[in-house]
Amino acid sequence: MASVETAAEHERILREIESTDTNCIGPTLRSVYDGHEHGLFMDKLDARIRNHDREIEKMCNHHFQGFVDSITELLKVRGEAQKLKSQVIDTNRHLQDDGKDLIGSMEELQQCRVQQRNIASTIDKLTHCLPVLEMYSRLQEQMKAKRYYPALRTLEQLERTCLPKAGQYRFCSIMSENIPKLRTQIRDTAMTQLRDFLESIRKHSDKIGETAIKQVRENFTVSLKTPSLIFSLGFQANIKHRTCFVSLQVPGAPDLVDFSPVYRCLHIYTVLGLRDVFENYYRKQRRKQARLVLQPHSNMHETLEGYRRYFNQIVGFFVVEDHVLHTTQGLVNRAYVEELWELALSKIIAALRTHSSYCDNPDLVLDLKNLIVLFADTLQGYGFPVSQLFDMLLEMREQYGEILLKRWNITFRQVLDQDNYSPIPVSTEQEYRHYTSQFPLQDPELEKLPFPKKLPFSEFVPKVYCQLKEFIYACLKYSEDLHLSSTEVDDMIRKSTNLLLTRTLSHCLQYAIKKKNVGLAELVQVIINTTHLEQSCHYLEEFISNITNVPPHTVNATKLYGTSTFKDARHSAEAEIYTSLNAKIDQFLQLADYDWLVSAQGDNAEASDYLIDLIAFLRSTFSVFTNLPGKVAQTACMSACKHISTSLMQLLLDPEVRQISMGALHQLYIDIKECEGFARAGPVAGFQGDTLLLAFSDLRQLLDLFLQWDWSTYLADYGKPTCKYLRVNPHTALALLEKMRESNRKNNMFAQFRKTDRDRQKLMDTIIKQLRNLIAQHHA
Repeated sequence: MASVETAAEHERILREIESTDTNCIGPTLRSVYDGHEHGLFMDKLDARIRNHDREIEKMCNHHFQGFVDSITELLKVRGEAQKLKSQVIDTNRHLQDDGKDLIGSMEELQQCRVQQRNIASTIDKLTHCLPVLEMYSRLQEQMKAKRYYPALRTLEQLERTCLPKAGQYRFCSIMSENIPKLRTQIRDTAMTQLRDFLESIRKHSDKIGETAIKQVRENFTVSLKTPSLIFSLGFQANIKHRTCFVSLQVPGAPDLVDFSPVYRCLHIYTVLGLRDVFENYYRKQRRKQARLVLQPHSNMHETLEGYRRYFNQIVGFFVVEDHVLHTTQGLVNRAYVEELWELALSKIIAALRTHSSYCDNPDLVLDLKNLIVLFADTLQGYGFPVSQLFDMLLEMREQYGEILLKRWNITFRQVLDQDNYSPIPVSTEQEYRHYTSQFPLQDPELEKLPFPKKLPFSEFVPKVYCQLKEFIYACLKYSEDLHLSSTEVDDMIRKSTNLLLTRTLSHCLQYAIKKKNVGLAELVQVIINTTHLEQSCHYLEEFISNITNVPPHTVNATKLYGTSTFKDARHSAEAEIYTSLNAKIDQFLQLADYDWLVSAQGDNAEASDYLIDLIAFLRSTFSVFTNLPGKVAQTACMSACKHISTSLMQLLLDPEVRQISMGALHQLYIDIKECEGFARAGPVAGFQGDTLLLAFSDLRQLLDLFLQWDWSTYLADYGKPTCKYLRVNPHTALALLEKMRESNRKNNMFAQFRKTDRDRQKLMDTIIKQLRNLIAQHHA
């Protein structure tokens, strides 16, 4: 069974060897060696080979005759082939000989065709390259001529159109490599020109601003001279208040500065796609310049030129920005300019507040105010809001007013110090008119008097009145051009004038009244002067109304406080007269040298010398008071009499005077009679009856009580309205009586030995006891 399978396997292997490619016979042969019948397979293989050899031999025997016949035929053809070869060689030689000329012509034709093709190709290439070269040449010329914006356009056309058509050439690649460099060069050059432009406008801002402000000033002057030109010039002017709003473009910036670098740089950066970069750079640099422009010099406040230069630079800066705003599309916009102006406005106002606070010259403040108004009107013409500047000017108005008050304080003091405090003598009509033109004197009686004559007031009245008007003019000058209504101007002037009257002039008058070495005559003249100044206040009101065109009786119009000012000064002068008069009386009273222990005097005794001198002084003094208002003279006279009476009473009651004799009281009685004689003589007109005598009634009743020794009447009637000694105070009587008792004790050592003296001493003791009981009763 195994041999059959083996034989079948060997048969399969042989078929595979016969049918399989020799490259893949390895696995088949391996299967033979893997078995154990190798010898049998080899025998079978030999048998199969022999079998194939027999088949090959049969096939060869079958075709041998045909092969022999073919060889025989081939040998016969060889001879003919030799002949044919000889003929072909001859034919080829003849053909080669005949084709040499043709081949030469064909080669020439081929060469011509190649040249023709090369020429056509060259023409085609040159057609594309020549525009590139021409454009590049034009680019170089534009760069050389610094026409950078056209160069950038040429560069863009060269890169996008011409170079792609030209093809891949070395010069094209060189150009392509140079294009970014050229763009960078153009951009850097444009930026350099922009920096030069920024530096130029920084230098020219002052001149630009000066030109703009000058143009506004000239247009404003023309508008004032020729009202019909106001609207044709683009102005709306209020001639009355000199307000001006500029609406036309002021020339100057394009004439002084070439703006082409800005436009060129803007176009270049726009083409390069860097417009945002350029806008940010421009705005950043201009903000830096704005900070420099807005920084004032440390000594700007010293001269007006410093302020002018500061304003010129600011105006120049914003004129340039306004020009750029209107001539470029979006490089700067209105919001950016307004933001910059808001920043500038706050810094300008802060700087002006700081520097103007150092100024103490009203003329400089006034010039500065006019400069600020012109500055504000110029910028308002470009559409910038300037209301804050005018608000600041109103603040400066307060400072200006304070400076004016300081200056007028010095002026008033000089006027008061230089015055002689005497009525002004006038010898001619011309002199009279001169003074009445300075001061509104209305005195028909004085006008009727012949020359020479005297004005009732001294020099300081017309001088002060003129200075008041000068102050009002100075206030009016500041109020001009502030776009204020007549009512507002009128109110400002009146308030400032009130400050001048109630503070400055009032203090100066008080200073003049209370300074040393001011005599009664000077004080009397001050009262007369202030009376006339008080009467002139309504003329000042009319003067203000005339220059402001506001009726004086307008509702809510501020009234001048001059009346109260001059009244207060007059009252101070009156009080100073009373004080000075009393001080002079005290000087005379200091000369009083009473002998308080003098014995009884006869009827021929005279008044004290000091009192006679005092009465003479009072008579001469009150004769000067004739020009004073009656009430003032009466009050001064009454005050003097009361002071004399009070001072004499104090002499009696002086604690250092411990003893007083009846003779001393009799001398004092004679002095009081002298005083009463002076009072009865009427040194000042206007007293009714014996009113002036009442000043001495206290002392007179006291002396009558002691000299008449009428104690029973005094003690019986005390407290009754009809009491004879109504003005005698029991305390005063008690004190004086005790001094008399002490005098009797010391001077009459032997009084106890005389009955009359003892009785008198007992009477005094009794009266003293009764007075003490009287005082105790009323005190309870």
